[in-house]
Amino acid sequence: MPRSRRRPSARPEPEDSFDRLLAGWKRTETRRGGEWTVQPVSAAQAQKEYLCPGCGRGIEAGTAHLVTWRADGVLGDAADLAARRHWHTHCWRLA
Repeated sequence: MPRSRRRPSARPEPEDSFDRLLAGWKRTETRRGGEWTVQPVSAAQAQKEYLCPGCGRGIEAGTAHLVTWRADGVLGDAADLAARRHWHTHCWRLA
């Protein structure tokens, strides 16, 4: 029987959404009266559809966009991350 030439992935995907969000490049911005953590999501990473809170339209899978969450929330990091939102890049700039 021929051997499979498939090689295992060099780096396993983080299973936890918190780890996945923290794994990418992110920055802190001051907007809408508070500090926000902003993380870009590339088109290759965007595997689900989301609703943009800026325009109310869908962000289709495969579309580069931003994920934002409070960086200064009083309920802690886990609560802030659970309340994260996916935005079109241009909608976030206008917010």
